[in-house]
Amino acid sequence: MSEQRDKRHQHFETLAIHAGQEPDQATGAVVPPIYQVSTYKQDGVGGLRGGYEYSRSANPTRTALEENLAALDGGRRGLAFASGLAAEDCLLRTLLAPGDHVVIPNDAYGGTFRLFAKVVERWGVEWSVADTSDPQAVRDALRPRTKVIWVETPSNPLLGISDIAALAGVAREAGARLVVDNTFASPYLQQPLALGADVVVYSTTKYLGGHSDVVGGALVVNDDTLGEELAYHQNAMGAIAGPFDAWLVMRGIKTLAVRMDRHSANAARVAELLTSHKKVTRVYYPGLSEHAGHEVAAKQMRSFGGMVSFQVAGGEEAAVEVCNRAKLFTLGESLGGVESLIEHPGRMTHASTAGSALEVPADLVRLSVGIESVDDLLADLTQALG
Repeated sequence: MSEQRDKRHQHFETLAIHAGQEPDQATGAVVPPIYQVSTYKQDGVGGLRGGYEYSRSANPTRTALEENLAALDGGRRGLAFASGLAAEDCLLRTLLAPGDHVVIPNDAYGGTFRLFAKVVERWGVEWSVADTSDPQAVRDALRPRTKVIWVETPSNPLLGISDIAALAGVAREAGARLVVDNTFASPYLQQPLALGADVVVYSTTKYLGGHSDVVGGALVVNDDTLGEELAYHQNAMGAIAGPFDAWLVMRGIKTLAVRMDRHSANAARVAELLTSHKKVTRVYYPGLSEHAGHEVAAKQMRSFGGMVSFQVAGGEEAAVEVCNRAKLFTLGESLGGVESLIEHPGRMTHASTAGSALEVPADLVRLSVGIESVDDLLADLTQALG
């Protein structure tokens, strides 16, 4: 316990490398082993070594990742899942019952919208949309059975910013829980629990993993009781992170701080180029002083992240052509890897939002700015825009 307290006072970069990752007791290995095992020998009936009996319930590699995640967010409990949507599904089925209501943002990942609109709604959970950048709009959307206020900040794909501390106050007044999807920021750039959030959600596929080689998700909470409830449902429903996937995410986290610094620096340069380009009609990046959420982002984030979106003169087909002409920016879904990606949200990641209040502009292009030489990235965008 004293060791755990000491680690709470260590800096982020140190925790990323060491929290939950003590040298292996058997061999001294400085990296936690991949325990690729399904079951464990018991020392007599019910005599578990370290609490391990079956790897759906717990696995030492996953435990190391979960302890690391909790430390990075300043939380008391972290849980690692097979994907970000698996984490979201577990969370919603833990917090909600038929008849309950959720406020969701008017700009959110298409998969999250699909989960609410096509899956959770069929279970009898109601939802409504609000502009979460406006705390009063969220307050106006509340209902007597609102149990969750769901926020993405920065949001996907329009990079909207929501004031986490202000929304935490709205949630407390309503007796609801504030859930923050922190995937775009990562725990290095933003600490939602410290700002009053109840739950932090991640797709660890993105910046935490950071190398486009693993799919995973996570939840982090500060409430021990909620942590136990989530762990019960995680075990009961089974969508856990496998040991190799957990190991890959831990490998990525070790360099998270230095990668996010480079992602942010490169993205700022990209946004600067785009704002001055004649074929770009609007740029979405919270680091720009003209961004509506710039002041809030500057208050609650360390820097502004590696995601940039922009609208192209000429409409949807022109936006698609920019995606097709890019060479160094790889055309692909996902984000947060060391390599730069480009995509057309309306036809790709956010196709499920078509016709809804979350539908994205048809002329929108989304960039995940990687850590390559920024001069090469700027040259590629310049030729892609024509």
